[in-house]
Amino acid sequence: MARIVTKFGGTSVGDVERIRNVAVRVAKAVEEGHEVVVVVSAMSGTTNQLVGFCRDAAAMHDAREYDAVVAAGEQMTIGLLSICLQDMGVPARSFLGWQVPIRTNNVHGAARIQTIETEALEECLAGGRVAVVAGFQGIADDNRITTLGRGGSDTSAVALAAAVQADRCDIYTDVDGVYTTDPRIVPRARKIDKITYEEMLEMASLGAKVLQTRSVALAMTHGVRVQVLSSFEDLPGTLVVSEDEIVEQEVVSGIAYSRGEAKVTVVGLEDRPGQVSHLFAPLADENINVDMIVQSASEDGTATDVTFTVPEDDLPRAVKVLETNKEELKFRDLVYTGSVVKVSVVGVGMRSHTGVARKMFDTLAEKGINIQVISTSEIKISVIIDAEYTELAVRALHTAYGLDETADT
Repeated sequence: MARIVTKFGGTSVGDVERIRNVAVRVAKAVEEGHEVVVVVSAMSGTTNQLVGFCRDAAAMHDAREYDAVVAAGEQMTIGLLSICLQDMGVPARSFLGWQVPIRTNNVHGAARIQTIETEALEECLAGGRVAVVAGFQGIADDNRITTLGRGGSDTSAVALAAAVQADRCDIYTDVDGVYTTDPRIVPRARKIDKITYEEMLEMASLGAKVLQTRSVALAMTHGVRVQVLSSFEDLPGTLVVSEDEIVEQEVVSGIAYSRGEAKVTVVGLEDRPGQVSHLFAPLADENINVDMIVQSASEDGTATDVTFTVPEDDLPRAVKVLETNKEELKFRDLVYTGSVVKVSVVGVGMRSHTGVARKMFDTLAEKGINIQVISTSEIKISVIIDAEYTELAVRALHTAYGLDETADT
């Protein structure tokens, strides 16, 4: 017998029929003798509808009341799933975030979990019942409902798995695992049986949408084994585990890409200590996330050019902020474009193998793809290229690193 936390996202509980299908999966786990905690999202589209209601009510609404409204979606799902389980003869009860309780800070709309009190859940499991918990929500120390922001239900599930010392956290979604790249671009992409926390964290942050970065980081911190599975097919999934659980590492595990990037170059910035810090300070004040950064100094050492990327949606604000501060920052010109994509190769095997970067650059050069910006870490190499070359680059790199599925695999 194992203790398992299972999480089902919005598409998995999109209507009552799908909720009933989830109940069948949970009932099967109970029949096998497992203790089960289920974490669910709101039904597909419900949260967006609730957000729309708040905006219609008042453009500048109270964030605390906003959380009270949008948290209602999960309340409906936990009740319906509990009813379905009970109808199948499986004892179950629902828990809202405050009933567990899942305690958070008071940053409404983007709260972070601080502690989880497990007494009520342990009592529920000890009584032979399934605990059905609302994801995405918690309670602040002033007893106000909070929501966790993007990826909140994944985060709830992993945090609960850590708190109740679960053997595994199963994340059910609309895909059947983590692939070496996007199968929509590369039909020969392979499903990965096991991937390390670090690789998954990089791939999630670089554009892979299977898991949110917060949940992966939390799993890595607490050593929670996470499995990604399909809600709609009975297929093996992908295990996200520590590096020592994988006997032999691939040099490169996957190719990730991220659309919606913009590149900005600040030309002729005065080259003196602290100037780059001053450049990024006003962007940080406007909550504009800066990603890849490259700096190149002039020959005489008096000026420097700084190139960086930001989300494309933030480009107009970034340009406005920099132009507003041009006189103070003392730069000569500003050059920017939104038609770029970040493409990355990821793999913990890079630590012990040479030539990975050269293969990437050679492959792109052979396809006539110009690299605009390069960024590296211990297990990742990222480049910025023109958006029109995205599919060509991903396919070429996937083949170059031997990731294509073959007939006998």
